[in-house]
This record gives sequence, structure tokens and C-alpha cells, in this order.
Amino acid sequence: MGGAERAAGAREYRGISEVLGPLVIVRGAGSVGFNELAEVRGADGETRLGLVLETSDELAALQIFEGTMGLTIPDTRVRFRGRPLELSVSREMLGRVFDGIGRPRDGGPEPIGGTLLDVNGLPINPTAREYPKRFIQTGISAIDGMNTLIRGQKLPIFSGSGLPHNRLAAQIARQARILGEETRFAVVFAAMGIKYDTARFFTDSFEESGALENAALFLNLADDPPVERLITPRAALTLAEHLAFDEGMHVLVVLTDVSNYCESLREIATVRGDIPSRKGYPGYLYSDLASIYERAGMVRGIPGSITQIPILTMPNDDITHPIPDLTGFITEGQIVLDRDLFGRGIYPPVAGLPSLSRLMKDGIGEGITRADHAHLAGQLFEAYSHVKDLRALASVIGEEELSPLDTAYLAFGREFEGSFLRQGEHEDRPIERTLDLGWQMLRLLPREELHRMTDEEMERHYPR
Repeated sequence: MGGAERAAGAREYRGISEVLGPLVIVRGAGSVGFNELAEVRGADGETRLGLVLETSDELAALQIFEGTMGLTIPDTRVRFRGRPLELSVSREMLGRVFDGIGRPRDGGPEPIGGTLLDVNGLPINPTAREYPKRFIQTGISAIDGMNTLIRGQKLPIFSGSGLPHNRLAAQIARQARILGEETRFAVVFAAMGIKYDTARFFTDSFEESGALENAALFLNLADDPPVERLITPRAALTLAEHLAFDEGMHVLVVLTDVSNYCESLREIATVRGDIPSRKGYPGYLYSDLASIYERAGMVRGIPGSITQIPILTMPNDDITHPIPDLTGFITEGQIVLDRDLFGRGIYPPVAGLPSLSRLMKDGIGEGITRADHAHLAGQLFEAYSHVKDLRALASVIGEEELSPLDTAYLAFGREFEGSFLRQGEHEDRPIERTLDLGWQMLRLLPREELHRMTDEEMERHYPR
């Protein structure tokens, strides 16, 4: 090390000890804080931003957002700012497109007059959290009818490579609304490591629907620095927290692709020499994901809310992979996309059985959606589960060997997938229409099979 210099109240160090991929090691830096922001200036005079990932009495390890190419050990200067990475946020950021750490990507000026906030956020006091109970209508029957999204919930989409998770997320973002209120959600969209055409799809989708004026996009593309991906969801959530808790808005946060985020986390952990856990991911993957997911919710006495829809692609469609596995422990359910349904041309290909919303029971029913909603959803789940068993049996013995009742169930399954699950990408179904469709499906089955429904519900919706 060349030594330390004081500049404008900040500590500046001349010379570094080591360059490890996207990391720079500074020895003898003294009391440097974890997540402290730093400016790294090479021999060419270019200033790059760095973030302290590890600190001790002996060294500080910084991740460099713009990459370390061209940095030389004796000629690099590091200036520690003495504060964490902060983002200036305001309502004026709606209608704009930014890079992964909040710099304008749309050619517009830097937002001015904003509130400077730590991108790591402030934890919500658990005693101040309000339990989510308000139904969000997405206009998608597979979600509204059977896996209801609740305001303040975190409900991930588990998908596979090539499945239309991005189309589904865009549709939810366009259509989401709270019944009985004119207020639509402000949308904060964070992309991590996505291809340019995917980013273009989301931008065009928001622009064409007119939703862009009420949305902010944070885009970290596949050719952007991987280390930037670790900041992207936190920058997006910082804006969401300001809009929700300072401005009183309802905010829908879409995070895609969380799997790309985790790959970057594994890459950085490997360079740092962290002890790997399952499939090479660091042992702190769970707590790291929790620090993102748990920023959703509502605070008692504050009208705004943050609802989160993380999207993750399961490697080899493996739902037991560490990323979906740990995500399922932290979040309140999951929407699972089915490759077989997609192969048969059904959109959205929402799997009927693995999908669930753990908060659904508290956000539906009389005075919210409809009194028969809970019983109807349970009956549809049960009937469709029986269909799955019958299809396995029919593949062995043939449909002609099935009983008339079994044949009725198979007819129910075909109609359920073709009319209830299947809908247009721009079709916005009211909840009443979804529930009526559910009853239309159940009328294909004998009355005696609908044992989850009350006599009153049967008399009203299943005429003799």
C-alpha cells in the first residue's frame, strides 16, 4: 500500500493490494464499514463506484460496478465515502427507465429534488406490520379464482426456461387493481441479467398500454456488470418504499430473474472464498433473499403498500433447486408454470395443483369477492386433482375402460384447462366472471360430487 491521504473529510488510499475478478482488495484501510460506498480511480483518471463487501482490521474487499479492467495495483486510488450506497428517490422517477443502480438509461436527466435513502432499506418493526387482507384483482382466472394475490403479499412465479413468465408478469402489472378503489398500482420493475429483447418487451408493453407513466424500470442487462445485479433489486425496492410509505401509494414490485441474481451472488461468493453450500451457493443465500423479499408488506397507520412478485426460472424445471426451495420458505405461496400446459397452447400455463397462495383465505369471501369463493376454489382443486389421477390411470388401461363418472371428470378437466385456465394475454376478467366460469366447470360433474359446497350455494349456482 502506498498509504492514506485525507480528501474532503474522506479517507483516500493510494495503491491496492490485489484484484480478484470484480473485487479489489485494500489492505490497511482501518475502520471501513460494511456496505460503505467507495470511489475507485485508475491511472486513466476514470472514477468507478465500489461497494465494501467484506471488512476487517486488515483489509477491505470492494466490488466494482463497472468492472476492474485496466486497474493496476500501484496506480489505483480508493476513496471511501463513509456512507452506504444511497439513491435519490421521488415520484418523478415514475415514467422513467434506469440502469441497475438507478442511473437514467432513457436519455433523460437525473431526477432532482429527491429523498436520499440507503438502498439496503430500513427493517419494518414486526409489531408495526399490518396483516395483508385486501384482495388484488389481476384479471387472470387461474390466480384470482384459485391462488388469490393479496395486497402486501410476496407471491413468486416459479417458471422454467422458455415459459411465458415475462408475458404473465407484464399482464399482471397492466391489470392489477384493488376492487372498490380507482387506484391502480404504481409498478416498479427490476430486471436482473435479462436479454435486451426481454427488456425491450417490457418497455414496449408498458408504453403501448399507457402504463409506463405509472411505472419505473430498473434494467440490468445480461452484458452489464454482474455485480450490479446485487444492487438492482435493492435500488428498485428503495423507490418502492418511498412511494408506499412516504407517498402513500400502492406499489407492485416485479423482480426478474431472481435466478440471475443468485448466480451473481454465487460468483461473488466464490471470488471472495466463501464456503459453498448447496450447489455451490453461499450459506447465506437464504438470509440474502430474505433481505429482499421481506421488504414487501404494509405498515399500520400508513395507507401505502408494497406487493412483490419475484420471478425465478428453475434450472431444469427443478422445484427442489435451492433458489425456488428457499424462496418458498420466505414467501407466501407460489405461482408455478407448467410446461405440459404450455406445450398444449394454454396461456397462462398456471399449474393447477402446485400453485398456492397462503394468504388467500383471509382476502376473499363475502364483502370482498363473493361468499362462495373459498368453497368454489377448494372444489375446483379437488376435482382437478382427481382428473390428474384419472389421466394417469387412462394412460395404462385406456379411456374406454373408465366409468361414466370418470369420463365426466375427464370432460371437466378438458373444459377447465380450455376455458377456465386459458385466456387471452390482454383479457382482463372481473372476479365475478371468474367465479361464474368456475361454476360452469363444476356443472359438468354430478351434484353428489360437489361435497365441498353448501346447500345454499348449490341451490343458487347449480340449478336442478
